[in-house]
Amino acid sequence: MRVVAIIQARMCSSRLPGKVLKKVLGKPLLEYQLERVKKSKLIDEIVVATTDQTKDDPIVSLCKNMKIPYYRGSETDVLKRYYMAAIHAKADVVVRLTSDCPLIDPVQIDKVIESYFTCDYPLKYVSNTLIRTFPRGMDTEVFSFQALKEAYSKAKSKSDREHVTRYIINNNKTFKCLNVSNDKDFSHHRWTVDTIADFILIRKIIEALYPQLPEFTLEDIIQLLDKFPEWQLINHHIQQKGE
Repeated sequence: MRVVAIIQARMCSSRLPGKVLKKVLGKPLLEYQLERVKKSKLIDEIVVATTDQTKDDPIVSLCKNMKIPYYRGSETDVLKRYYMAAIHAKADVVVRLTSDCPLIDPVQIDKVIESYFTCDYPLKYVSNTLIRTFPRGMDTEVFSFQALKEAYSKAKSKSDREHVTRYIINNNKTFKCLNVSNDKDFSHHRWTVDTIADFILIRKIIEALYPQLPEFTLEDIIQLLDKFPEWQLINHHIQQKGE
């Protein structure tokens, strides 16, 4: 079974334009994320799914420099972009990641993939987001290519085309949906980048950990924030877009 991580990325953002390439210690956030996803033991290939718009050329340039495969497709029909990227990569299993999660832990990604393989059902979906116990920013969704194909062919609404897995989650009589939970509830932590406050927190975490411990884990971040609890206040007021 060929496991392909598809990371959706684009420069346009209503709250923080160009966020995926904002730099910390001289390196774009997307580069940190790609480095970390590469450490997964269960992913066979990583593909960045960006748009066919010229404004996303810098993302393609980064992929070329890092020798990361990429696919360019529709800006608005993200489901189609994902589906075509999966076909292009010959994926049997799709790991969906988003480019606003530069701190994502490959160990946590692999836990979701492992859970996926325990379920014997063709149209299956496993994530750590159906019931949140992980920090926002560790979001990982894993689903079969068959499930993606079914969603691509059946989803009609604009919102279902804009959000890759919304149709799957909302049709749990057709799809087998499973959740992976953490032992402790860390859902109050926000390590995603959507606003300048989010970026400030992520920058502080990377600057504190990366120079001495480039492969830092979820647990390392928790320990750091336990040491500096005031950092959590930087973006605690941010409401997730769409919620």
